[in-house]
Amino acid sequence: MKNIIKSVLIVIVMLFGSTLFASDKKANPIHGAEVWAQTCMRCHNVRPPEDYNKRAWAYSINHMRVRAGLTGQEARDVLAFIIMSKTQEDAK
Repeated sequence: MKNIIKSVLIVIVMLFGSTLFASDKKANPIHGAEVWAQTCMRCHNVRPPEDYNKRAWAYSINHMRVRAGLTGQEARDVLAFIIMSKTQEDAK
C-alpha cells in the first residue's frame, strides 16, 4: 500500500512539476521580480536566492504557485528572476 501511495505521489509531482516549464513563452525575469516582491511578501519574508539550489527553487515555486494563485507564466517569471539573481558560485 505504501508503495502505491509513493508511486501515485511521484506521478503527481512529475505531472504538476513539469507544468512549470511546459510553455513556449519565454520567462521574463523583470516581471518575475515584480511578482516575487508583491506576491510572496504578502504572506512571509522573501528568501534570498542563495537559500536554495535551482531544483529546490523550482519545487518551492511550483508549490507556492498553487498556494498564491500564480499563473504558470508568473511562476516561470519568478523562477527566471531567482535563477538570474543567483551568484555565479551559487548558480547550481
